[in-house]
Amino acid sequence: MSTDSSTVQDAGSPAGSAIVGGPVAGADAVLTPAAVAFVVDLARRFGPDVTALLARREERQRALDAGALPDFLPETRAIREADWRVAPIPADLADRRVEITGPTDRKMVINALNSGANVFMADFEDSMSPTWANVVGGQANLADAVRRTIALESGGKSYRLQDRTAVLIVRPRGWHLVEKHWLLDGRPIAGAFVDFGLYLFHNHAELKRRGTGPYFYLPKLEGHVEARLWSRVFRHAEDALGLARGTIKCTVLIETILAAFEMDEILYELKDYIVGLNCGRWDYIFSFIKKFSRRADMVLPDRQRVTMTAHFLRSYSQLLIQTCHRRGAFAMGGMAAQIPIKNDERANAEAIAKVRADKEREAGDGHDGTWVAHPGLVPVAREVFDRLMPRPNNLGVARADVRVGAADLLAVPAGEISEAGLRNNIAVGIRYLAAWLGGNGCVPIFHLMEDAATAEISRAQVWQWVRHGRALGDGRPVTLPLVDALIAEELARLKAEAGEAGYAAGHYARAAELFRGLTASEQFETFLTLTAYRDID
Repeated sequence: MSTDSSTVQDAGSPAGSAIVGGPVAGADAVLTPAAVAFVVDLARRFGPDVTALLARREERQRALDAGALPDFLPETRAIREADWRVAPIPADLADRRVEITGPTDRKMVINALNSGANVFMADFEDSMSPTWANVVGGQANLADAVRRTIALESGGKSYRLQDRTAVLIVRPRGWHLVEKHWLLDGRPIAGAFVDFGLYLFHNHAELKRRGTGPYFYLPKLEGHVEARLWSRVFRHAEDALGLARGTIKCTVLIETILAAFEMDEILYELKDYIVGLNCGRWDYIFSFIKKFSRRADMVLPDRQRVTMTAHFLRSYSQLLIQTCHRRGAFAMGGMAAQIPIKNDERANAEAIAKVRADKEREAGDGHDGTWVAHPGLVPVAREVFDRLMPRPNNLGVARADVRVGAADLLAVPAGEISEAGLRNNIAVGIRYLAAWLGGNGCVPIFHLMEDAATAEISRAQVWQWVRHGRALGDGRPVTLPLVDALIAEELARLKAEAGEAGYAAGHYARAAELFRGLTASEQFETFLTLTAYRDID
């Protein structure tokens, strides 16, 4: 696609539609009149349903705040007990043993597709800061990737696609995120319609020609009613573009505690389209904190102590395997946040060992594949799954032995809240927000790849510990004055690391202000990205 800069004017746009983002590279090829009309049709047709779903979320949260706890739905018991299966899975998705994730910037797209992974999830959500340039440029990059014309000259290096590349899956933004640069009747449209609609419109024909299809990862769903909306969107989009039913395929991330109680129902609502569920572990932990934020009896310990071996997380992952395989769908494992560590052989060996142990647990349990965040970890994950899963997938592993009830999914892990854990949360939250404000949503911090989900855990835990007066291991309570003192220390550390000029240009002060505001708020803010979005262009 062309990368000339342009601005889409109101003239020629559908009635009520206005793209107010400034001139950005790729806009002329991405925001064509026909593509804009397709997205506007989705937004006008289904926008009210998104509004209703978000209101439903708020209503559910009020019930949880009042003491209600989730359980498996009695009204959908017949769906859970009936025998049915999802539609057949495309051949190029039959083996997904290693998936790599990352944002849609040009270098990342090329490197991820070349990484040796089976699948690359190109992310418009948690690992992308949704600046207008990133949103539009990401679509241009993916269109070039689909056509295999994507290339980059940078730092004296030349980047091109290899003959064999990963299968491309795109993650649009969740229902909660709007696109402020695109208005319909004066209101921002859902970012999901922008990301899904533009990618599908521009690429469905070329994908078919190349023997693949428009594949998507769906984030942040809180239940089957939200999945039903995606099914309706898919059906309408296929009809509008003249596509055969089931051309679109999706994988749903089970990354909210409420969705864990409705996995069968989510598969059922999307059975014409869905190929699997994924254990979105980091957002799942964040969701657990958020949904039960008002409950003093459901406070989590240090983030580092909440691992996939914790009973509530292991229960959810095994239930996901059992549920998916019964329905003929893949059960994907979660992301290892570790990254290779240069110039420290011992620390690097420890990080690799953690990744290997995590992947051995997943493959041994019966997952059909897993995620990594760095190309350097693809060989580690592949070796494990090649060894423990010699077949293309584990669909034959029924896991009839799994017995998971509501109490298992809601079991709070024991563990200490430490000063080191508090400091780490503050440091990660500020450093990630600073990078996000600067346009980067996927950031290596302290040898872990942090995205919005992990940053959400960090800020949510601090809010929860302050709100419930939790004590550190040494007996000191976690208070707002203590948090303020540690924020000041972290800012001083950042200034020393970056220097005066780097600190001033790095958005650190504003990031700290946002983090402090989220912590001090009486209300638990649902997503830090909603709070910070007003600060980016």
